[in-house]
Amino acid sequence: MSYTTESQAAGRHILPDLVRAFAVVGIALVNVAYFAYPGEVTYHDGGLNTAADRAAYFGVNAFFLFKAYTLFSLMFGVGLAYQMQSAARRGLPFGRRYTRRLLGLVILGALHVTFAFIGDVLMVYAVIGAILYAFKDKTVKSLLRWGITLIVLQSVIILLFAGLIYMGEVYAPDEMEKSLIEMKANFPTYHAIYGDGNFRDIAAQRWKDWGGYLAFSGPTQMPGILAFFILGLAMVKSGVIADPEAAIWSKARKVALPFGVSISLFAAYLTATTENQMSSLATVSFALMTFGAAFSTLGYMGLLAKWAAGPETAFKTFVARGGTATLSAYLLQSLIMSFIFCGYGLGLYGQIGAAGCISIALATGIFTLVFASLSRAKFAHGPFEYILRRFTYWGDNR
Repeated sequence: MSYTTESQAAGRHILPDLVRAFAVVGIALVNVAYFAYPGEVTYHDGGLNTAADRAAYFGVNAFFLFKAYTLFSLMFGVGLAYQMQSAARRGLPFGRRYTRRLLGLVILGALHVTFAFIGDVLMVYAVIGAILYAFKDKTVKSLLRWGITLIVLQSVIILLFAGLIYMGEVYAPDEMEKSLIEMKANFPTYHAIYGDGNFRDIAAQRWKDWGGYLAFSGPTQMPGILAFFILGLAMVKSGVIADPEAAIWSKARKVALPFGVSISLFAAYLTATTENQMSSLATVSFALMTFGAAFSTLGYMGLLAKWAAGPETAFKTFVARGGTATLSAYLLQSLIMSFIFCGYGLGLYGQIGAAGCISIALATGIFTLVFASLSRAKFAHGPFEYILRRFTYWGDNR
């Protein structure tokens, strides 16, 4: 069955698949920093030595940081809505299968941390996906209100963090300096473990670092992830995700895109010119980046909608088909980049500048998307999609 025939039979439009494909390549460009350098400061630990390094870092921050994961999060909400519609059409129970799907994500996420990446998002998605289930019967208007409120809340929370850091900088500068020194003192340990350690030591360190990632991402990122889950659900319920010529996409291109990119460019400039990435100014740039990402995300979808509305071409179909197996692409890119940078592989941790790392990520992202598309041309599902699907439907009559 061809991609077009399969999509029509499933009641799915090409736009979500193009969005997923774009997002998974962007995720590779952002995530590579956490494979190659300590997560607290990434490239600021020696990866910004040349003009090319600084330009590449600025570009990724301006155009992909927080935009790729928001696009991916939107598509999770879209996927939930499609699953609901499919279950309703066939008169099948949904809640039990959805629960198993989320549990499957937890298992894959745990394996992802163990074998590849400290910044796994699948377990976070599973937790937030459970919350999303409570929104499945809400109206489009209610979903939009919730989504916008959570985006604003996320930025406010990050600004509160910035305020707390600023108070520390003003009223307890010695303690703040001591904390920064202690943090940097751990960097040689990261280099020794990730760059030269064996698999067991690296896996143990990944879990430790994932705990730190979760402690920070919980209050600062989870509201935003839930917001985009909810907005993805609203896009399906309103029908705009299946209508690339809807008026919203034209407005997204003309209004949201330039506004969001302008904010992101300014935030990326602040990040690039702030030496201390744990400072209040750096945290303000983080808040601006997340706020601008909401508009950029909508703008990017507007551009992709324009592409989706155009004539069907072999290249567009190839890319969209790859977008149907982005879970496999996401996990495969982590396995590849962990092998490149970790001691049990090539051991290049901390040895390549930002430009080199981002070039590796771009090649990896494109390769995994090509792999996803080619595998879908041969099989009904990507390899990890197949595993998750089997677990989701385990014991049920399909």
